[in-house]
Amino acid sequence: MKPAQNWKRCMKTNRQKPARLAALALVAVLAGCTPGPKYHVPVAPTATAPSYKESTVHFQDAPGWKVAAPQDAMLRGKWWEIFHDPELNALEEQLNLNNQNIKQYFENYMAARAIVREARAQYWPTVSTSPTWNRSKSSGNLTNSSQANTGRTSTVWGFPFSVAWQPDFFGKIRNVVREAQYSAQVSAADLTNMQLSEQASLAEYYFQIRGQDALQKMLNDTVAADQRSLEITQTLYKTGVGDYISVVGAQSTLKTAESAALNAGVARAQYENAIAMLIGKPATDFSIPVRPELTSPPAIPVGVPSQLLERRPDIAAAERTLADANATIGIGYGAFFPALTLSANGGFESSNFKHWFDWPSRFWSIGPSISQTLFNGGLYRAQLHQYTAIYNADVAAYRQAVLVAFQQVEDYLAATRILSEQAIKQQEAVDAAQQYLDLEMGRYETGIDPYINVMTAQTSLLAAQQSLTTVRIQQMTASIELIQALGGGWDRTRLPTPAAVSTKPTKAETTLER
Repeated sequence: MKPAQNWKRCMKTNRQKPARLAALALVAVLAGCTPGPKYHVPVAPTATAPSYKESTVHFQDAPGWKVAAPQDAMLRGKWWEIFHDPELNALEEQLNLNNQNIKQYFENYMAARAIVREARAQYWPTVSTSPTWNRSKSSGNLTNSSQANTGRTSTVWGFPFSVAWQPDFFGKIRNVVREAQYSAQVSAADLTNMQLSEQASLAEYYFQIRGQDALQKMLNDTVAADQRSLEITQTLYKTGVGDYISVVGAQSTLKTAESAALNAGVARAQYENAIAMLIGKPATDFSIPVRPELTSPPAIPVGVPSQLLERRPDIAAAERTLADANATIGIGYGAFFPALTLSANGGFESSNFKHWFDWPSRFWSIGPSISQTLFNGGLYRAQLHQYTAIYNADVAAYRQAVLVAFQQVEDYLAATRILSEQAIKQQEAVDAAQQYLDLEMGRYETGIDPYINVMTAQTSLLAAQQSLTTVRIQQMTASIELIQALGGGWDRTRLPTPAAVSTKPTKAETTLER
């Protein structure tokens, strides 16, 4: 090459460099452009107090149940183990493995993760091929036609390739991917919330059964005591000391107690069947042994109010729904920008199989296309207003979820405290009613008081015992509801990240956590 020609070529190349650099810079700017508002977690109602109202004001001098110390302690892991009941622990493990509602939410989460990968696939070009073979004969009576080789038989072997790619210059695809990622996080939080709900339901049903067993034992003891009272009245009547009306009264009291003892089995059977459903077993094949005991709830670590927003899966779901709605607004903004598609077609085509892939058999075409809606009657703007309104509604729903969380914690703290105090007073009422019955029975046997006084004492004792059992069941139920209101030991760090939900699940992840 001559020096003059070389110089001209260098000058031409140098003049092209700024244009190429400008084009690359423009592509980089467009690629980094993401339409729509940047997401920020909205300000939520937060408690300024260092501890819950109920745990500081009312629990200080109250007898009975206490908040676990230190107050900033938190539940961890399998929360039901705090009750130290091996049978409950075994049932909860079966629920985590076989509950059908949890499985349904788990598969919804797996589907949401697949949708993320579907959205991310739009980052890449689409490559397709459609090999063809065609043999045809044209009409021989096309003498005035421009078609070549009229009346001849032809064979065409084709092996075309097609490539199409839409670069994400204006962030449309990125917003679609983000929307799918945040939606998958919502699904993950919903799964955790469903697990917590089903676990709490099982624990409540379990302690309801224990309460029904205690109630059944109390009623059976009452029947035995009433049977002895009837025998005493019959003996006194036969000896001429008592009267027949006392015998009839004793019989009425006994039959009433027997009826109540029979009715107690209905609730127990229903709770037992409900647990069978929760752990994925037919109710026909499931039973829980009778064990008439009902203890007081253990001290529960409630933490501090500032931790509550990070510990509730439903609040995490509400916040991620907000992020999802914000990404949808970005998708709405992206509709105003043009779409650039780069496409190319090529391949091999021949009338003879042996020359199918020869270099002269190649063909190709390439060219970009830009599409832009010029007028649609304000559709995109209306959609953008719709997405913005949905986002604002989700902000209100998020803040409402936070307020409900604080309300529930304070409600169940109050319920646990008050029911604990009530159980103490009700036990004193049972002791007093028992003493009253013993005294009245002695006065009746010595002929001082009529049997109607004994019947009144028996009725009072039975009512007091039933009330005590009911209060203890409510006390255990309130403690479980308190644990659920506190998030059951979950915290936000266990929520999968957008990067985590974007990957293909491993074999272990496609199975419910054991």
